[in-house]
Amino acid sequence: MRAMATFTVTTFVPADVKSEPAVPTGLPVGVATMEKRFVGEELSGRSATLFTAAFDQSTGVGTYVAMESFEGSVQGREGAFNFVHSATTTGSDRTAEFFTIVPSSGTGELAGISGTGGITVDTDGTHRIWFDCQLAD
Repeated sequence: MRAMATFTVTTFVPADVKSEPAVPTGLPVGVATMEKRFVGEELSGRSATLFTAAFDQSTGVGTYVAMESFEGSVQGREGAFNFVHSATTTGSDRTAEFFTIVPSSGTGELAGISGTGGITVDTDGTHRIWFDCQLAD
């Protein structure tokens, strides 16, 4: 089944993490924590996110990897689970996307959840997420 929602980032806090030994690269690498809010008929809740990126803010070029812990409802079932996603952007597109629900991470009525998903960003900046998931009986 597919569950969709829009989401907003409510908190973005860069972390002061230093890699030792330092390795200079063409793009700066950063780590941050985030909180997101999801709103939709099929999917609603919040997530806590660990976000890592090699990214150039001025050009919008880079790659990110995010591990999220979601708490809320999917198709009316309450619980929590983890999902991971990553993508690369050249400033105007998203490529090399990866998105999966972490096996065995579901709790409550979402225990046994599995599947994949994706994220899109509309031209007006609206962020959309979907899960193509299976829920245990």
